[in-house]
Amino acid sequence: MPTVLYLRGWRLHFYSNEGNEPIHIHAQKGDSDCKYWLDVDAYEIREAYAYNMSARDTREVRKIILQHFDEIVEAWEKAFGEQA
Repeated sequence: MPTVLYLRGWRLHFYSNEGNEPIHIHAQKGDSDCKYWLDVDAYEIREAYAYNMSARDTREVRKIILQHFDEIVEAWEKAFGEQA
């Protein structure tokens, strides 16, 4: 499970066996867990799922992902190769 970022208690990571999926990131903090798809061309993110997430948690994770979008994409490409 490569960890990309650890901010504000959120661990943003990939699972090592997900290289056949489009670019995405998982975020986990305590019992809260979510996954976001990254659209590199449109520079947008889309929620794939969210468990035990408050509205505040969702806003915080979205903000972190958008602020570190390029870093996440670079980490994905390093881990799995370019697939965007």
